[in-house]
Amino acid sequence: MKRLTLLSRSYCHLCDDMRTALQAMQGGLPFSVEVVDVDDHPALEERYGDLVPVLLDGETEICHYFLDAAKLTTHLTASPGAEVSKSA
Repeated sequence: MKRLTLLSRSYCHLCDDMRTALQAMQGGLPFSVEVVDVDDHPALEERYGDLVPVLLDGETEICHYFLDAAKLTTHLTASPGAEVSKSA
């Protein structure tokens, strides 16, 4: 299962929206999400502060501001070890 990171802020409505959208997608795709508050990490705040929310897979940015569901799906299904079911 892929483990993603959501860089967030406690007072950010876009962050809340992305977290809700990710939770809705978890039923159909194998991934977990760790939420990290950028304001608790000065280096992350400096690097990503204006882009929050940011969805990362390791160092790879998947999207920011709004969840790009199509890009996330493609990223997860194209990753090595991803389980992809194919219909005949």
